[in-house]
Formats: sequence, structure tokens, C-alpha cells
Amino acid sequence: METAPRINLMLATLNATEVGTLDSIAAKLKQVQEELASLDRGELAAVAGETIAALARGDVAEFKRGRALLQSKIGHLR
Repeated sequence: METAPRINLMLATLNATEVGTLDSIAAKLKQVQEELASLDRGELAAVAGETIAALARGDVAEFKRGRALLQSKIGHLR
């Protein structure tokens, strides 16, 4: 798959983290993390991991910050 469609899919997945159970949101973030790793974007994959950890510990502010950072940085990959 070309990079642009993969980026669009990641952005759509991140947008879908607005609603759902904590487990489903974490699973979506994990998908994004794996996709970033496959694109050799280890620094962004690490941010996704930190965002998942923030969600797991209930740190809503850090979760939102991480998600916004991912959306911004992934958007710039286009």
C-alpha cells in the first residue's frame, strides 16, 4: 500500500478514538503504533505507546495531548 492511503487510514483511526470503550480506543492506538513502526517512524510509534499508557492509567490530559500530537505529526507526513 502506498504511503498516502496508509497515512489517511491512520488519521481516520485516530479520529475514531473520540468514542468507544477504553479497550477499543487502546486497540485503535495500537494499530496506529504498529503502522508507524512499519513505516520506520519509531519516534511516532513511541509517542503512540506513551499515549496508550496514558489512557491505561487514566491520564486524560496526557492522552489528549498525545493523540493531538500524533494527528499533527502524521498529517505532516502527507
